[in-house]
Amino acid sequence: MEKELKNIVNGWILKANRDLLTIEHELTMNEPVTDSICFHAQQTAEKYLKAFLLFKQKSFSKTHNIDSLLKLCIKIDTAFMELEEAIKLTDYAVELRYPDDFYIPNLDEAKDAYEVAKKVKLFVIEKIGIDDLLG
Repeated sequence: MEKELKNIVNGWILKANRDLLTIEHELTMNEPVTDSICFHAQQTAEKYLKAFLLFKQKSFSKTHNIDSLLKLCIKIDTAFMELEEAIKLTDYAVELRYPDDFYIPNLDEAKDAYEVAKKVKLFVIEKIGIDDLLG
């Protein structure tokens, strides 16, 4: 992989990891902000899927839709069907950010979103061989 592409993929991974770190910090609080946790879970999954697509040199549109990104990944590797539960994170990209469609997820929902985001991370890391990429 050329160095420039490697740096771009690493950048997406770094940003995704920071979203995950935000969740982990928030979950240590006495009163976690669950809508922020869910938003960052969606962001984590989105950025990891985009990192995979970039790694495979596949283009994608500017979107927050996990289903659309996942379908592109499945075209490359059908094993991505294992991540179908991540589709539910899509609503957290916009719904939780604006007052017109706003709701506050409960703590169990936020923890579930976090677990899904971690699953996407681990899956993508395995697929792209993160050790080789970051080096």
